[in-house]
Amino acid sequence: MQVGVLFLAAGSGQRLGGEIPKQYQCVNGISLIESGLRHLAIEKRISWLQPVLAAGDERFSTCIDGLNLPFRVLPPVTGGPERAESMCRGLAALPDACKWVAVQDAARPLPSQALLASVLDAAEKYGAAVPGLPVHDTIKQVDADGCVVTTLNRACLRAVQTPQVARRDWLLEAVHRFADNLACFTDDAALLEAAGFPVFISEGEMNNRKITTQQDMDWLRRHSEEML
Repeated sequence: MQVGVLFLAAGSGQRLGGEIPKQYQCVNGISLIESGLRHLAIEKRISWLQPVLAAGDERFSTCIDGLNLPFRVLPPVTGGPERAESMCRGLAALPDACKWVAVQDAARPLPSQALLASVLDAAEKYGAAVPGLPVHDTIKQVDADGCVVTTLNRACLRAVQTPQVARRDWLLEAVHRFADNLACFTDDAALLEAAGFPVFISEGEMNNRKITTQQDMDWLRRHSEEML
C-alpha cells in the first residue's frame, strides 16, 4: 500500500487571527506544518506528499527546508475557494502510480503513529476510512427557527477528523459524479458517501485536534511536548 497525502494548507486562518496563516504559526519554535509533516513521516506507507497551498504562498518551501522527510514532496498546487476544490486539484496532481489517497488538514499538527496506522489499515480493508470520536453531548436537530425537530441518538454519531483515506479510483469517480456540486461537501467522506461508497470510521484521538481558534492554540501550547 503506497499512499499519497494531499496536505491541505491553503487556509487563511482568519478565525485564529495573527499576521500569518495559522499553519505557519509556531509553538516553541515549531510551526503547525512542520509538526504535522514530522508526524506523517513516521508512517512508512506514505510515499508522496502533495502540498495544496494558497496562491502566492512562499512560506512552505522555507518551512520544510532542512526537514529529512522519507516521502517525496511534490511541487505544490494552488488550492481553490472551497475545501473540496482544493482536494480535487491536489488529487489531479498525484502521480499515476498512487492508488491510495489520504487527505490531511495542515491545521491538525498531532496525528499520532497509532492513529495513522489505524486509519490506513481500515482503508485498506474497507476501501475508505476516516478517524472519528464518539459524541458525548446530546445533539438536537433544529429547524430554521431554532425549534427542535428531533434528538439524535448520540451512540450512532461520530465527530470525524483527518486524514481521510480512500482508494484513488473511488475518489475520482465521486468527483466526476458531483463535479458541479463539490462546494456542498464539507469533507471527503461525505463525497464518497454520496457516490455510494462505504466509509469506515476508525478510532480518532482527542489530541488529533484541528487548530482553529486561539483557544485551540492555547491548548496546543499545553501539549507542545508532543510536537516532534
